[in-house]
Amino acid sequence: MSLGTNGIDLQAQAAALDNAARERREIDPPQQACTLAQAYQIQRASIARRHQRGEQPIGIKLGFTSRAKMVQMGVDSLIWGWLTDAMLRADGGTLDLSDFIHPWVEPEICFLTRRVIDRPLTMLEAVAYLEAVAPAMEIIDSRYRNFKFALEDVVADNCSSAALVTGAFSDDFRNLVNRGVAMRFNGHAVQLGSTGAILGNPLRSIVQASQLLSKAEMSLPAGSLIMAGAATAAEALTPDLHVATEIGALGRVEFFVGQLP
Repeated sequence: MSLGTNGIDLQAQAAALDNAARERREIDPPQQACTLAQAYQIQRASIARRHQRGEQPIGIKLGFTSRAKMVQMGVDSLIWGWLTDAMLRADGGTLDLSDFIHPWVEPEICFLTRRVIDRPLTMLEAVAYLEAVAPAMEIIDSRYRNFKFALEDVVADNCSSAALVTGAFSDDFRNLVNRGVAMRFNGHAVQLGSTGAILGNPLRSIVQASQLLSKAEMSLPAGSLIMAGAATAAEALTPDLHVATEIGALGRVEFFVGQLP
């Protein structure tokens, strides 16, 4: 048993969140509030359970990098979580809703690292640590009932991350600032925005990621993914959808949502 200084059983909370994700069922947030530091401990313990089952780490995701997402979720701090290979879905593939509880989707930018990130970086250094960039979408799926949670709760829940889809990668980093973002359901625009919503410039997400990693005394291997955060608010997924996101000259990413059995 791993107890926090306030008597919270961190391993028990990690197990509860991990089981909820595996069993596709929602749970209530814990009655006793934890600290943000404890929330990250719970997150890492929950992800460690996935690794023990054979899932491989592939990168990290940033959350609440846009004002729209902060307002939508009622929080005001940048957060981060982990990505595993089991979360990857194919561009142009079909998403099975039975894999999730109450999934939403949001348009993002995904970076692929060229070098190990093991210290805080500056904006001038960021591109030198990157191999490529792609349009992407993240499927978020809070394990908490009705998507209601405090900041510490969502951090413990791996920042609601459930799956991701990336489009074609490019090594052209010139087309990232203030590019139009359009997410469409069955051809109809449901979210319109700009990459400027991602910290003003998506490359700042690399700087932020390096600072968060350094604070946690961790590094990120070369060949890792970094999901930069949502460019718009998220939209709920329903059966029988074609979901597509276009990001300026960066390109397009898409998937289908199957029908419920």
